[in-house]
Amino acid sequence: MTLNNFPLIRMRRTRSKKFIRNIVKENLLTVNDLIYPIFVTDGINKKEPINEMPGIFRYSLDLLKKEIKNILNLNIPAVAIFPKINDKLKNSSGTEALNKNNIVCNAIKLIKDTSNELGVLCDVALDPYTNHGHDGIIINEYIDNDETIKILCEQALIQTEAGCDIIAPSDMMDGRVKKIRETLEKNNFKNTLIMSYTAKYASSFYGPFRHAVGSSINFGKKDKSSYQMDFSNSKEAIREAELDISEGADMIIVKPGMPYLDIINKLNSRFNIPIFAYQVSGEYTMLMSAIEKGFLDKSVILETLTCFKRAGCTGVLTYFAPLVSKILNEE
Repeated sequence: MTLNNFPLIRMRRTRSKKFIRNIVKENLLTVNDLIYPIFVTDGINKKEPINEMPGIFRYSLDLLKKEIKNILNLNIPAVAIFPKINDKLKNSSGTEALNKNNIVCNAIKLIKDTSNELGVLCDVALDPYTNHGHDGIIINEYIDNDETIKILCEQALIQTEAGCDIIAPSDMMDGRVKKIRETLEKNNFKNTLIMSYTAKYASSFYGPFRHAVGSSINFGKKDKSSYQMDFSNSKEAIREAELDISEGADMIIVKPGMPYLDIINKLNSRFNIPIFAYQVSGEYTMLMSAIEKGFLDKSVILETLTCFKRAGCTGVLTYFAPLVSKILNEE
């Protein structure tokens, strides 16, 4: 193909006016692409600002209902629940995760009592519940894969019984999707969705989130590199996706988001399955802090989210969901 066809070919023709830019737009971000991660905490009348995440709060359950109504008014289709529990409830095995009346289960029930239309996604991992901050059970100074899975299956079942629509295992234990799927099938929850954190990297971008849920690591090596993925690797993400899909995952997540657009694109090129990005706390904090200081214009938010769509995402978990929804609803 000859490329020296100027002036017969002028690429700027389809950029010349707004109407034609809209007509030829390849990727479109809508409110339906958004899942809003929301933090819940114990107590009454609490709306606690998270210092590391400007504009984000933890809600006690009595105030959660008002926030859920705000989310419904913005037409956001789903929320993801993350708890910050009292340190007294934490132990080495994370047994509070198996309490049918824990804060996550009660939050699910409250949301479903408020509206059965709003989708609820629940994280399946133990780090908010353990006193060492890791996602699993420690045996002989190592995160034990198989013993951790046993508890994760119970946790997933309890959340589903409470009314959770989407189970999202984020622990990165081998084989957990299959075991969770088998547990759900055995208990007649055959229509419960599994959105697996398939490519969850051992990233420094999670720092603000760990403050938000109080899960700072205080055992052994101060990272999760023995079970989360090495950020140098991409072929490994394809293997993880193959396994999770074969084990019964309905959807998969890449986490973090922006630094891993190449991973999203590779998975989208290879697999015919919904792929979500998690625009994690560190990404949110970088952008929001720069916006608040005037270093970046807020239009960067829509730009980054649209980039996820361009890379191949079906949707995005993002703390920007309410702000973006207001912008999109006004258009």
